[in-house]
Formats: sequence, structure tokens, C-alpha cells
Amino acid sequence: MASSKGKRITIIISLIVLILVIITIAGYFYVKKQLDAKNSDSKEKIVVEIPAGANAKKIGNILEDEKVINSATLFSYYVKYTNEMNLKAGRYELSPSMDTEKIVNVLKSGKTAVPERLVVPEGYSLDQIADRIVQYAPTLKKKDVLAKMDDHTFVEKMIESYPDTVTKDVLNQAIKHPLEGYLYPATYEFKEAEPKIDTILEEMVKATQLNLAPYREELKKQKKSVHELLTMSSIIEKEATENVDRKTIASVFYNRLDEKMRLQTDPTVLYALGKHKSRTLYKDLKVESPYNTYLNNGLPPGPISNSGKSSIEAALYPAKTDYLYFLANTKTGKVYFSKTLEEHNKLKEEHINGN
Repeated sequence: MASSKGKRITIIISLIVLILVIITIAGYFYVKKQLDAKNSDSKEKIVVEIPAGANAKKIGNILEDEKVINSATLFSYYVKYTNEMNLKAGRYELSPSMDTEKIVNVLKSGKTAVPERLVVPEGYSLDQIADRIVQYAPTLKKKDVLAKMDDHTFVEKMIESYPDTVTKDVLNQAIKHPLEGYLYPATYEFKEAEPKIDTILEEMVKATQLNLAPYREELKKQKKSVHELLTMSSIIEKEATENVDRKTIASVFYNRLDEKMRLQTDPTVLYALGKHKSRTLYKDLKVESPYNTYLNNGLPPGPISNSGKSSIEAALYPAKTDYLYFLANTKTGKVYFSKTLEEHNKLKEEHINGN
């Protein structure tokens, strides 16, 4: 009797163990299936936007809603179990043919999808614009973009096509890059999936021509060339912060030119050096270059960046002031103007050296 009862208990335990094993195996294959690619044969590319601050659960819900993964819950568990918490925000090109591990690796890498538009911020140099172009059109190479920007034949074509904007001034031998300042900062869209370099650059030159159209009469009245305007506005663009009155900065530069004083503006030195630096050193000010406004009188040979509307208008319509100096507090962004060197040095000691 006891033996029979013991056998029944053994059988029951064996059945429970068997059921648990079956459940475990079934659970394993279920989880594996859910973490595998939703459709390994899919050729579909889906651009998914992951917002900043999204946790694993929210990211999983987004991916499931976009039909990229099978289960948001299991995606969230996978991320937590594998401790893959460093997922980055951005626009990603994903596919249902990717398994969970591959998707997580993409989100960790931060390698976002190709942007739908070419966005060129105000104040960018040609080198920075080239970076944006190859990000927008990955089949292009930066060295080819930069080469085309400086290509004599292409520049001559721009002079011929847009004579009111791109003039022979850009061919001055002292100029580092003929089209610097002539590629308008804006957002661009192209019909072609893979536009050519020529197409992209010409569209930007054309935008400069269109955006300068309202100022043609004023330029004639002031007897300023487009090249002079774009050169001055490019310096204002690099010197100005978001909070400052660009027209007041412009007044300082024009006042110094009227007084036969050198502009002594750091961005021209950095452009001469060909470097992006947060701080200009004293030794940098000695660089031998026609762009160095600490060593040379007047404007540099050409623009040092590509300026937007507010800086162009500041260069054309400067404020009327007696200021000859200004400095910016890099921590607060506030700009301080002064009429004399004594005032300037006092402000420098108080807001720059004192920090």
C-alpha cells in the first residue's frame, strides 16, 4: 500500500517535472521566436523616431506599433536582462528582418537614419557644410564635395549662372575657398534620391541669390558689393550669440574701419588656422594669413562662414553707435560694448579674466 502510494507520488512528481520542462522548453522557444526577426524575409525599411528620455518599455511600444518587433514586453525584458540601457534617441532606419539583438545594437550605436532634408545651420563653414551633405547623401564622399566646392570650372559656372551674386571677386588668389559665404544656410529638399554634388551646391548658390534679391537697391545706394556684404555678415555671424544685437556688433566693425583700426576679430584667426577651437590663444593671433584681422587692415579677402538673414541685415543696416570694442562672456553669452580701450580692458578684467 505504502509502496503503491510512493509510486503514485513519484509519478505525479515526474509528471510535474515533465510539465515544467515542457513549459520551460515551450517558453524558451516562444521567447526566442518573439525576439527573432518579425519577418526575416522582409525588404521593408521603416524609419522610427525614438524620442529623448524614452525608457525600454516606451521604445518597445514604439517598435511594436511600427511593426518592427513582435513584442514590446519581451523587448523591454530583453533590454533589462542584458543590461543594454544605453539606447540613444534619434531617427533610425530599421526593418522587420532584424532580430532584437540587431535592433538594440543599432539603437546603441546612435547611427541615425539618413535625414529627409539637408539642413545647413547659419554660420557653418564649407567644411561643416560638406559634413552635412555627406550625412544627407551617404554615397557622396567629403573629399569630393570639398573638391567640387573649390573646382575652378564649377566656380566659373556659378559666376556665369548667377552673375549678380557670384562675381569675379571670389577668384582673388588670397581667398581660401571661392564659394565660402555663397552657400545659403537653409533647409533643402531634392527630388532625386541621390542628388549630385553639383545639384546640391548650385541649389545653395541659387538660394543665396534669391535671398539677396530684396537688398539689391540698398547695396547700390551704399556702393557695397555682394562680396563685401557677405564678408562682413560672415564675421558678424561668427561673433554673435543668440541673445545679442547683431546690428550693434556690426556698428563696432564699421566704426573701427572708419577709424582705420584693425577689426581684430578672433573668428578670422580661427578661419586662417583652419581649426574649430573654443578659445583663441595669443600665439594664434600671429598666424601669417590675409584672413588674420589682427595683422591686416580692413576686411579679410572673403567670407569666413555662410551667414543668414539676420547677419546680412546687420551688415547692411548697422546700428548707429560710438562703440569701438566688445567682448562676450562665454558663460552667460552676454556681450559688453565699450567706446574706449580703457573701458574695454576694465570689462575684460571683470567678465573674462575674473571668471
